[in-house]
Amino acid sequence: MNRNLANLGIVVAILLFVIACVCPAGRDKGNSSTPTSSPTPSQTKSNSTPTNDNKTSPNKDEGDFKVEHSAAKSSKYTDLEKEIKDEKLLENAAAQLNKALALPENITLKVEECGEPNAFYDGNDVTITMCYELMEHFYLTFRSTGMQDQKAYGKMFAATRFVFLHEVGHALIDQYKLPVTGNEEDSADRLSAFINLEELGNEGVEACFAGADAFKISSKMAKTTSADMADEHLLDEQRSFNSLCMIYGSNSVKYANILTDGYLPKARAERCEQEYQRMSESWANLLKPWRKA
Repeated sequence: MNRNLANLGIVVAILLFVIACVCPAGRDKGNSSTPTSSPTPSQTKSNSTPTNDNKTSPNKDEGDFKVEHSAAKSSKYTDLEKEIKDEKLLENAAAQLNKALALPENITLKVEECGEPNAFYDGNDVTITMCYELMEHFYLTFRSTGMQDQKAYGKMFAATRFVFLHEVGHALIDQYKLPVTGNEEDSADRLSAFINLEELGNEGVEACFAGADAFKISSKMAKTTSADMADEHLLDEQRSFNSLCMIYGSNSVKYANILTDGYLPKARAERCEQEYQRMSESWANLLKPWRKA
């Protein structure tokens, strides 16, 4: 993926979004056809140094978002790696996140070569890792439909944003000890949709559509197995419909074509507005105690 990463500004937007609102979600692991997995977090705490910049959150701010760079092993990712470092994209984003959120301990943000298409939150060392291979996976997924190169790259970064917010969600559920009464993976997807739709404007809407498209394409490319049915993630096609429902529910007039063009069945669409309202109110209430401003 030797490419000039002007589009990586999207990754920054992913992180900067939390200035106004933040996201919790489930732990990813397993073998779903669109990989967004992560190890089960532990309850161990790091010895982070308390900070004193928390002005409004009722919870103590004892950690920060940190950045850790790892050298890419394959030459095809070196341009991408250089762009991220030279522009200090993760560093600038972490600084903005730290202005927005109180944390009980440090959370490290990483982009690295993982050996497989993946993205994950690891509670053992409290890190969120986005893999170069996952970005490449999304690109190839969109290209498989005959999509032109430039458009496929744009969709790749939009889908990456959706997955990144999903992983941030896992981290916050773990760190804030937020209650999850259903499937945490689904909660993570919905939090990603909530942040994208409420805080990121058109770019956020594009991320939700790109996520839905990637899940839809993957569901057609992969043969569903019993392992997929047993996995904690929903099936990719279900994740696609859920993302479309969130978009439609956020503004059924603006996104009426989701229903009229047949992207979402009418029986589901008629419940999406209420579904979105309940979801967004729930996440806003859960995150409020940790917001600095």
